[in-house]
Amino acid sequence: MFSLFSGLDFTVGISLFFALAFVLAFECINGFHDTANAVATVIYTKAMPPHLAVGASGIFNFFGVLLGGLSVAYAIVHLLPVDLLLNAASTQGMVMVFSLLASAILWNFGTWYLGLPASSSHTLIGSILGVGLTNALITGIPITHGINWKKATEVMLSLVISPTLGFVIAAILLLLLKRFRANSRMHKTPMERQSIDGKKHPPFWTRLVLIASAMGVSFAHGSNDGQKGVGLVMLVLIGIVPGKFVLDMDSTAYEIQRTHDAAVHMQQFYERNGDRLAQYLALGKIPNHTLPQAFKCSPELTLPTINELTTTLDPSTVKDYEVLDGDTRRKVRRMLLCLDDTAKKVGSLPGVTTAERNDLDKLRKDLTATTEYAPTWVIFAIAMALGLGTMIGWRRVVLTVGEKIGQKGMTYAQGACAQITATCAIGIANILGLPVSTTHVLSSGVAGTMVANRSGLQGGTIKNILIAWVLTMPAAMLLASGFFWIGTLIIH
Repeated sequence: MFSLFSGLDFTVGISLFFALAFVLAFECINGFHDTANAVATVIYTKAMPPHLAVGASGIFNFFGVLLGGLSVAYAIVHLLPVDLLLNAASTQGMVMVFSLLASAILWNFGTWYLGLPASSSHTLIGSILGVGLTNALITGIPITHGINWKKATEVMLSLVISPTLGFVIAAILLLLLKRFRANSRMHKTPMERQSIDGKKHPPFWTRLVLIASAMGVSFAHGSNDGQKGVGLVMLVLIGIVPGKFVLDMDSTAYEIQRTHDAAVHMQQFYERNGDRLAQYLALGKIPNHTLPQAFKCSPELTLPTINELTTTLDPSTVKDYEVLDGDTRRKVRRMLLCLDDTAKKVGSLPGVTTAERNDLDKLRKDLTATTEYAPTWVIFAIAMALGLGTMIGWRRVVLTVGEKIGQKGMTYAQGACAQITATCAIGIANILGLPVSTTHVLSSGVAGTMVANRSGLQGGTIKNILIAWVLTMPAAMLLASGFFWIGTLIIH
């Protein structure tokens, strides 16, 4: 880890240090902000004492980060177009990083202080979008090029749809339980359980389900939100020291050759299907050796890009990425990401069969194996920050989720339904590589069970949660935009 500071200018090195510290602070706040939702139900229902629930949740968050993969992490990274990250000078990269981190931390801490289950995911994504759009306005590039709109649309849809599904599915689960287990003790609130049965804790099997589903939410939260932290660290590293992190410098000769061979096989695929793809890829119209000096990513330049990439990564001379200078590494990353983007678009064209699409997906995976990565120390650092953050600051949000969403306290069945729904929803999002909000999925699930249970909703709390939900992304965008604009004025 510490070797990444070697050879850096003092100003760049100290900026990198503080940027990484900011990311870990953000992830720690995320831990006691978002993860409070994961343990809110199990603490409120007295299925586990707070210190055990929070400690266990921290452990499951830790392992969720370690085992969660990187698909969500790079969904975050790819919100910003690759040219913004790679063409920005180190100073501008630092301004970008500190702007989005400062806005995300400020909004997260503020909503936590007020006890609102606001979304760290919305905060982070809003900050990234704010920086991208402001950069476009400052540099005079089209707004459409300021951020990756296709990826942003996918992310925002997942953030909107997931809590709606959480509300509906949790309500349906509770209705099914009430239909088939109408007289079960699981439909009591903790207060009813104590006053009627004289028992402090839930029934054994209900308690087991509550604990298991809470730990499931914690693991899913770690694997989804932890990846966002990993993606944020990679944004920092690529933005401030791109020469060291645009490619995985630990890639083996085999992995580099696999990347080279994937590009060759892509070229063969395109030429083999030239009758269908000729117009889209401008086959035969642009000489294979004509690649513009200015960075441009378009399907028409696919074959020239493949030609230059395979020449640059000639397996007989390139056994590791250390032999390439910093500018060449940046160019290789640009070419790899452009080819990946084009292959994805080709796979969605009419007439492309499922087998061909699967072949392209395999080639894309090999092509980006050395660009979509994270050093082991990054994953462990985020896992530690998220796990430790889980163990503090949980009380405010627990009270909101347990007592202030519905007009009655939460029953054991409601808590279990909300947690099972959240675990499944976040798990599916991880498989699809989409970031979702643990906060909104779980709190909307609780609200859905309150409606299904005819408990009614507390208008004031729901209003505050909805306001936080609606305002979080635009507020984070405005904060990040303001910080980035001011920072840009200062450095110029």
